[in-house]
Amino acid sequence: MSRRTNDSAPDDVEAARPGTAPGPEPEAAPTGPQPGTRAAPEAPAPEGGPRPGTDDAPKAQAAPESPAPEGDADPGVPGAGAKTVGGVGSDGSASVDQRVAAVRRVGDAGRRWRTARLAGSAVLLAIAFTAGSIAVGAVRDGGSAAVASAPAALSPELLTGGDLDASITALQGHLRSQPRDFGGWATLGLAYVEQARTKGDPSRYPQAERALKRSLGLEPDNVQALTGRAALAAARHEFADALTYADQALEQNPYSERALSSRIDALVELGRYDDASKAADLADTRRPGIPVFTRYAYVHELRGDVSTARRVLEQALASATTPGDVAYVATALGQLAWNQGEYVSALNHYARALAADDTYLPALEGRARTQAANGDRATAIKGMEAVVARYPLPGPLVELGELYEARGADGDRAKAGDQYALVDAWTALARAGGVNADLDTALAAADHGDQAEALRAARAEWARRHTVHTADALAWALHVNGRDEEALPYARRATATGYRNAAFLYHRGVIEHATGNEKDARTHLKAALDLNPGFSPLGAREARKTLEATK
Repeated sequence: MSRRTNDSAPDDVEAARPGTAPGPEPEAAPTGPQPGTRAAPEAPAPEGGPRPGTDDAPKAQAAPESPAPEGDADPGVPGAGAKTVGGVGSDGSASVDQRVAAVRRVGDAGRRWRTARLAGSAVLLAIAFTAGSIAVGAVRDGGSAAVASAPAALSPELLTGGDLDASITALQGHLRSQPRDFGGWATLGLAYVEQARTKGDPSRYPQAERALKRSLGLEPDNVQALTGRAALAAARHEFADALTYADQALEQNPYSERALSSRIDALVELGRYDDASKAADLADTRRPGIPVFTRYAYVHELRGDVSTARRVLEQALASATTPGDVAYVATALGQLAWNQGEYVSALNHYARALAADDTYLPALEGRARTQAANGDRATAIKGMEAVVARYPLPGPLVELGELYEARGADGDRAKAGDQYALVDAWTALARAGGVNADLDTALAAADHGDQAEALRAARAEWARRHTVHTADALAWALHVNGRDEEALPYARRATATGYRNAAFLYHRGVIEHATGNEKDARTHLKAALDLNPGFSPLGAREARKTLEATK
């Protein structure tokens, strides 16, 4: 996605409401809620939110790296003659497909021995991923890890050319010859965070952390590295840390678009919605542009103000000029339309996104979800299979598993089980990369896994942050564990802001039915189906059954 980087305060800043003027070309990658994903990244994006906390999975050791001269190269910058690690060449010979295969191998083990084997395999899985992703940009088109040095005055603008992998390769080459370029290290760290997000590869996060620490070691309190640390913390769901780093960056430069955007993300994912709204207003005044507009829209959507969210996104799309920005904003509009059950509109927005970038994962996922909701299950399954074949992330894996279950053909139940096992594998990998995956664990395990673990994870996440998504996850985890009276206040809290989410309404209705509140149950189950009748392949079917049972 194209980004402009200019962290010096402009001489004359003109206040503008979202969409009233095109604004400067955006600097910040969208670290907030990613269109087409489930809650919290998600991500997550999910949503665009926070997470530190307790992990039961063992921490993986970093993959062995190629020796490099002291002070001369990042641990994430490969050298010549790198050895093979776990069958994957650390010189960059592994492709994304090989990394996906690594997840699938662990997923197969998880299906047989879900808990013990997955925990024990986390280290090997992380090593396989790290080795496979060290220099994927250097070999994507048949190149080598040794590249010509980039200009000495390296800027994050290097990342605006559209090929993130190639940009990373150029950064690596530059930093071999200019190891004291603190801006280069900060840019590399940010590039790794973005690569982890776009490729679904959490093994990039430790590399990002090392690069950003290197930058701060060379130049303490430099804005680029501080905003990079904020983005990394948000990607790992450590939202309190993300807020701290964003605030530190804004102390250095109140006009940093990245820091302003990361601050909104962190406040949203900490459940501090009033503060997030104020932060969005401030960011819009200081640095109006697509990164701020999309966050401004999401804050309004969370409060149930869909019309403002749609207006802002439409104006942001009108101002988008690069393929990356068009894909991102059009996908956000598609997700907003899908949430309202406006499937034709959603498909049109996803088509616009894919016309700009036919590989954009959130648009591909969103299109498949919408096709399923619109009754075209065969096409949806084919599309979602293509998504998870390339990027086996929890949201699409669960969706594909449920599509198989809903279809109910011979072998579909086993196919669904395969997808749910892969969610466990991905969770192990994410935790090995330092990501707090409790919200994802709670959502997936409540319906398709260990229900006791779902409750443990939901409680842990609620202890860290009180958002509508964590409230919903905790309510549903309590419900599946037979604790409906305890679940009901959380289900009510999840819908209290006015956020129009059919899954939240469905969960509340089911819990109200279980606690004998039949009138309220009918109200919320009907509201869920009226809003988005195809919100889930299995959930929508169960909502109709439960609604019948309340009559």
